Amino acid sequence: MKNAKTLFGAALSLALAMLCSAALAQAPKEAPPPPPPPGAAEPPATSVVVPSQAQSPRDTAGTEVLENPYGIEALWKQGDFVARGTLIILIIMSIGTWYIGIVKYIEQARLFKDWREAEAKFWAAKSVNDGMAQLREDSAFRFMAEEGAIAVKDHSAMPKQQLDLNTWLAMTLDRAVDVVNNPLQTGLAFLATVGSTAPFVGLFGTVWGIYHALTAIGIAGQASIDKVAGPVGEALIMTALGLAVAVPAVLGYNWLVRRNRVAMENVRRFGSGLQMTLLGGGHTPHKVAKAA
Repeated sequence: MKNAKTLFGAALSLALAMLCSAALAQAPKEAPPPPPPPGAAEPPATSVVVPSQAQSPRDTAGTEVLENPYGIEALWKQGDFVARGTLIILIIMSIGTWYIGIVKYIEQARLFKDWREAEAKFWAAKSVNDGMAQLREDSAFRFMAEEGAIAVKDHSAMPKQQLDLNTWLAMTLDRAVDVVNNPLQTGLAFLATVGSTAPFVGLFGTVWGIYHALTAIGIAGQASIDKVAGPVGEALIMTALGLAVAVPAVLGYNWLVRRNRVAMENVRRFGSGLQMTLLGGGHTPHKVAKAA
């Protein structure tokens, strides 16, 4: 019985000692400040502002700007002369494509407007000369009418008319149609070239970017994401730019060729009607072809 009490007392003493050591471990190391003396003003309370997780360091600083290290600006700054040259070529192709597309559309719209004016005014006139006077001076259809009238005068002034008037007039109007058609065809070859070569120019930039990625891996000795992200991003940007330049060029080329074909059909119909009128056969009205 005595031994049991002794053991119980020892266990109780050990438990109290453990509780005291745990309490001392959890207590703060610095002693609390002493209370202010009676009558003294209390110090102002200080508050600590903890930024929330949704608030980024850029928002708290206000002036810090984080730049994208894998964008087009980084491609221009970090790229070598090959990457910059490829980018410049794609930019020139894109500017040329949009410039030619807009200019060709304006020329075609003007030609369609001249066609509608000729259908409304020229064929309603009493003579070819009166019809020419009602058309604009720079109108393609007025140019054809003038060439036809000059051809009739030249044929009548020939001492030996080895060619009949029909053949002579047809040859003259064919040359006039070619003169009208040539300006419409200029620039289309550039669009076709851009549409066929821009993807390969972008592919060249892609291959060059992959080469830089492999070089970075070989120098670093490990394929970490920070070593290959820049060159691979450069390669993907080049591919996207090549497609962005080629697609508008191909679509614009097909659309402009279609409109050119419709416009030249109207010009040839006007030429055939003009030929019959100058030969004295009168004009056969045609259905107006609409632009695509």
